[in-house]
Amino acid sequence: MNTQTPTLTYRVSEMAEALQGSEIIKLAGEVKELIAQGKPIHNLTIGDFDPAVFPIPEALLHCIKDAYDAGHTNYPAANGVEPLRRAIAEQVIAKMGMTYRADDILIAGGARPLIYATFQALVDPGDYVVFPVPSWNNNHYTHLTHAKPIFVETSATNNFMPTVDDVRPYIQKARLVAVCSPLNPTGTVFSREQLLGICELIVSENRRRGADEKPVFLMFDQIYWQLTLSDVTHEHPINLCPEIAPYVVYIDGLSKAFAATGVRVGWGFGPSHIISKMKSILGHVGAWAPKAEQIACAEFLNQTEEVEKYLVWIKAEINARLEGLYTGFNALKNAGLPIDVIPPQGAIYLTLNIDLTGKRTADGTVLNSTEDTTRFLLNEAHLAVVPFYAFGASKDSTWYRLSVGTVEKKDIPAIVEAMKTALETLS
Repeated sequence: MNTQTPTLTYRVSEMAEALQGSEIIKLAGEVKELIAQGKPIHNLTIGDFDPAVFPIPEALLHCIKDAYDAGHTNYPAANGVEPLRRAIAEQVIAKMGMTYRADDILIAGGARPLIYATFQALVDPGDYVVFPVPSWNNNHYTHLTHAKPIFVETSATNNFMPTVDDVRPYIQKARLVAVCSPLNPTGTVFSREQLLGICELIVSENRRRGADEKPVFLMFDQIYWQLTLSDVTHEHPINLCPEIAPYVVYIDGLSKAFAATGVRVGWGFGPSHIISKMKSILGHVGAWAPKAEQIACAEFLNQTEEVEKYLVWIKAEINARLEGLYTGFNALKNAGLPIDVIPPQGAIYLTLNIDLTGKRTADGTVLNSTEDTTRFLLNEAHLAVVPFYAFGASKDSTWYRLSVGTVEKKDIPAIVEAMKTALETLS
């Protein structure tokens, strides 16, 4: 008797049917398969940390263990435990020169639920969301909200950060402007002039709309801000334009600055009535950070010496990798190879341009697209990188993201040499 259950295909919602999977995860799956086959791949795709290379702070690890030993395994408060919200207000937000009450802060299981809640709280079906590309997942959150995306393609001229002139043509129909600094995927940051111009544009537009029309809001994702390199200033909205305070929601968290992507503690803060609505949305989703991790995070953030010691260490380690790769790839550029690179400014990413369109490989194959180039780099340089089209940029963009969260410093010369050797085979 055949007991195998037949495979059936059902119609699902239009939203689910049209939702696209992550190009980055798809590429990472291909890379893992090659590695499993024994191929020596330098995997610079996923924006994560290898715990063997970047462990979480030892003090945080002890706090997590202590919190579980103390039995903090029941539900947390819907907006996050009060000691953590207070610690964030006093130890993180105050560091940026802002004052927010603990009740203006919302805790969730990482930054993603907070971004989702921001979209759901502010954007109605059919509303327009303006965001630069390349950028991480704004297109998907817009789709989940049944909104309409406005892609603003940026350029290397401005370090792939949007300017007020990029946003201005769309501001009158925008409901939300979504930006990130330091930016995933580029590792670049807003200049003072760039961000101030966008903030002033939003304030001016809301003044024009008046009280009877829905305002336009700014979602400011700064999850990487504490990894801004030491000679770079992290600019943020309220510091530059206090008038934007009623219209901005900040997204932040523990995961990047402390290599704690799996600990799942993120926070958002902004106007009380918006944060309250976001709390209700996430309460129905159940997207809380685990209570023990919240208790532990509060304890850790109040250990200011341990926090600063770790930040000094991780920024130095990340900078060594970014600068090492930048210097190596820049030398290849100066040697006349078809490569370009933007100086790193923050996060864990390096932006690389590899335009091989029309080049011929050793076996006579002509590279006709960015996909061909990506495959060539993987097969010949054994280098796995993410093209910018995975972040919403056009398919013919020749720019790439390199992530250093799993890179050993000793491997940097080999990565650069592998790139050099592969590029020299082209004609």
